[in-house]
Amino acid sequence: MFGYIVFAFIILVCVGIFIGFIIRNKTTSKRASLPLEENYDLKAIDISDIDLMEDGSEFEMYLYRLFLELGYDGVYKTVGARDFGADVVFTDRDGIRNVIQAKRYTDPVGISAVQEVFSCMRYYKAKKAIVIASAKFTEPCETLAGVNHVKLLDRDDLISMIEAFKKDDIRAIKKLIEAEPRMILESWSEANNGVLHEIKKDYKAEKYAKSLMEK
Repeated sequence: MFGYIVFAFIILVCVGIFIGFIIRNKTTSKRASLPLEENYDLKAIDISDIDLMEDGSEFEMYLYRLFLELGYDGVYKTVGARDFGADVVFTDRDGIRNVIQAKRYTDPVGISAVQEVFSCMRYYKAKKAIVIASAKFTEPCETLAGVNHVKLLDRDDLISMIEAFKKDDIRAIKKLIEAEPRMILESWSEANNGVLHEIKKDYKAEKYAKSLMEK
């Protein structure tokens, strides 16, 4: 008799866990679908909502709407299939056109984001490039951005922008967006010297090539 009671108790616990799992999944699914609604309140969006967005296009739309609300001129979203590396374009308070690459990532963003947004500047006739991410950036990404004068706004910056927007502190957001990027000038100053030094030279490849030439 005791064995039947224990068995029944285990069954009830398993059923309870299963029901709780289903309810939790439904709640998460509803929460994740929030940004898909065309009329969602921009101020209701938090970093957790951005983390739940299913793909990058939702994040791009969020940033597009945000920059419109910030009152920038010349704001438009590019066509996803052929954006050439820019997701959103806007003109800042100095009248300078900027291109934005949006990255809704969980893992750190790599150098490809900088390569894409920097390479498309001429196509969009822009003078500044920005990468806005929901994650951090890798060290190589930060280095390449510093050399090429590309502005990086990481997860902490995005959270600051979201919190400032909720408080209607538009000036603080624009100050963060338009602040000068971190610059690395060593490579440019070195280029003006008479002797150019190799950076991360592949000595193994050089040795192999020389061995082939000597044959």
